[in-house]
Amino acid sequence: MSFKSLGLSEALLKAVQKQGYDTPSPIQAKSIPLILEGKDVLASAQTGTGKTAGFTLPMLQRLSREAPLRNRPVRALILTPTRELAAQVYQNCKEYSAYLDLRTAVIFGGVNQKPQVATLRKGVDILVATPGRLLDLHQQKVLVLNKVEIFVLDEADRMLDMGFLRDIKKVIAALPQRRQNLLFSATFSKEIKQLANGLLQHPVLVEATPENSTVDAINQKVIRVDKGKKATLLIKLISEGNWRQVLVFMRTKHGANKLTKKLISAGISAAAIHGNKSQGARTKALGGFKSGGISVLVATDIAARGLDIPLLPHVVNFELPNISEDYVHRIGRTGRAGAKGEALSLVDIDEIAYLKGIEKLIGQKIHSEIMEGFEPENQPSQGTKSTSQNNRRHPRNKSQQKNRNRTSRSKRSGNRNA
Repeated sequence: MSFKSLGLSEALLKAVQKQGYDTPSPIQAKSIPLILEGKDVLASAQTGTGKTAGFTLPMLQRLSREAPLRNRPVRALILTPTRELAAQVYQNCKEYSAYLDLRTAVIFGGVNQKPQVATLRKGVDILVATPGRLLDLHQQKVLVLNKVEIFVLDEADRMLDMGFLRDIKKVIAALPQRRQNLLFSATFSKEIKQLANGLLQHPVLVEATPENSTVDAINQKVIRVDKGKKATLLIKLISEGNWRQVLVFMRTKHGANKLTKKLISAGISAAAIHGNKSQGARTKALGGFKSGGISVLVATDIAARGLDIPLLPHVVNFELPNISEDYVHRIGRTGRAGAKGEALSLVDIDEIAYLKGIEKLIGQKIHSEIMEGFEPENQPSQGTKSTSQNNRRHPRNKSQQKNRNRTSRSKRSGNRNA
């Protein structure tokens, strides 16, 4: 199958070829024809499967069928949860519309709004935005959304995780009732399905991979380790393995900063990326990581959402996420576009319940091992205990982790700045 067989125009085919693509991914092959037909689509696709092109290409073609409207009001709105993802989607739209008479802009918080306002006043056909800045500028009457023909909700599951449901509803209320709706999500939770029921009209369901599954190209591994020895073990693995590009996940901003300092002290080039960092600092850190100037990027879940890092070989869960679905999002940073990748999780005794929840979600046991000198507390140095054995040894963990999980969920709802 080729992109041409999907019904794309010559201008788009030329742009796709310029980016080095010749064969559509499964999500692109399934979604592009449906979107071209004008259908509402509810799509589930893992990160790294090409879903952005899956909705931008047909969206651009539909918009280009007619001449731009006078003053160029927003005709397509793409809503994303994070600044990084917004910037990535914007870049994709610019690249794919290189040979079309369409204008694209991106707006998000954390930066001065004046340049964004100036761009909007010149007229924009396609707007990529995060909810907060979009609603701010809409309330200031800088932009109107009553001419939107296509509305895309990208990374919808993360939107809900970040507490954006109320904002999403406000945005929808500002849109014309007659429009095409596209909802893309890595997972299909009950909340996502409820949102879809209220947003989409007779949607077509598209799934490129089994729900909540992990990419086959990713080699997943767990190392059971004493909590106090995690940093030393990570430094050992990076140094002895000569790892040049590693994305490390932490649960908190403070933890990300603390680990980054330890890595730098050990002679490893590292930078942290999280909500307390300015947009300029985040962009600089990501740029250094992509160019090879920084070997390790230490990130929180929300800050890392939507990062597009081609051929990333290593993802490390320094701390397991307390929400199982986040594991799928995290390790989806590697193994992208068919490339091989490794996802390593450093698991201490307090995280066993998290590990069991993740294994239940993805429907498989993750290979576990112990390294000599880094044995977990209360764990004999010889042999590898199964996670079930460890849970029987420490029956208190399960209830404690459930309490932590509930507490963490309540803290995370509405958190837009992690």
